[in-house]
Amino acid sequence: MSRFEAIGGERALRAIIDDFVARMTSDAMIGFFFAKVDRARLAEKEYEHAADFLGAPDVRYTGRPLRAAHGPHRIFGGQFARRKEILRQVLIAHRVPEDVQRAWLEHVESLRAEVTSDPGSECR
Repeated sequence: MSRFEAIGGERALRAIIDDFVARMTSDAMIGFFFAKVDRARLAEKEYEHAADFLGAPDVRYTGRPLRAAHGPHRIFGGQFARRKEILRQVLIAHRVPEDVQRAWLEHVESLRAEVTSDPGSECR
C-alpha cells in the first residue's frame, strides 16, 4: 500500500492540503509570503508535490523547481521551520499515520537547501 493510500487517497490529501494552505497563508510568521499568491494555485501545487511524494498514481508535480520558485524570496531558516511545524500540526490534526508523518517531514527537511540558503538554518 502506498503512503497516498495509507492516508485515504485524494479526498483525504486534498483536505490536508486545504487545511495546511489556510493555516500557512494566515500565519503571523510566514503568511506575508503568500499575500499576493493565488491560493487555489498554491493548493494545487502543494497537492501535486505531496501526492507525487506519497505515491499517488498519475500525479506529478508540475510547478517550477523549488529553488526557482523560492529563490526570489529571502526565506530564513526559522521561517522554513515554521512552515514545517504547521505541516506537522496539520498531519496530526488529520490523523495521518505516524510513519507517513515521519517520512513526509523528513522529505520536507531534505528540501531545505532548495528553499533557504540561510546559514545556520539547519538543525543539529
